[in-house]
Amino acid sequence: MTKEDLSVDEYNPYYLQYIEKAGNVSISEGLKDNGDVTIAFLESISEEKLEFRYEDGKWTIKEIIQHIIDTERVFTYRALCIARKDKTLFPGYDQDEYAVNSEANNRSMYSLMNEYKAVRLASIILFESFSAEMLKCIGVASNSNLSPRAVAFITIGHENHHCEIIKERYL
Repeated sequence: MTKEDLSVDEYNPYYLQYIEKAGNVSISEGLKDNGDVTIAFLESISEEKLEFRYEDGKWTIKEIIQHIIDTERVFTYRALCIARKDKTLFPGYDQDEYAVNSEANNRSMYSLMNEYKAVRLASIILFESFSAEMLKCIGVASNSNLSPRAVAFITIGHENHHCEIIKERYL
């Protein structure tokens, strides 16, 4: 199942910017391959750049990494609930509050990358456990429709978006 299979009523139009950055891959292939590319890229960044802010009020690279992890966790939790036909209406989450309170800059890169790898592996296993029908289920998050398969492509594209920002503004 690729992003070409998605219907526009499976996600909020805001997320199209991320879905478009996901590439035309299957969910499993996309999560695995994108994870490998992201790990190699993030691990190549020098230690002195990890707490750099290109502008006051902007996140550091460590905070961006934590944001990628937190977002994947939040969205895959939503995907799990939706696939299990939980009718909970999921609220949005305040990414800025998460970043400020993450204390990512007090963590080692080793610790952040271990968490990233564990979360990604859990996401891969979760999405591989979903049947084709589960992937198409529709729930509501942030007052918009959301399907588990849309979550997978949003996750991939969101990560690509932030890696592009790191390359353009931090390195």
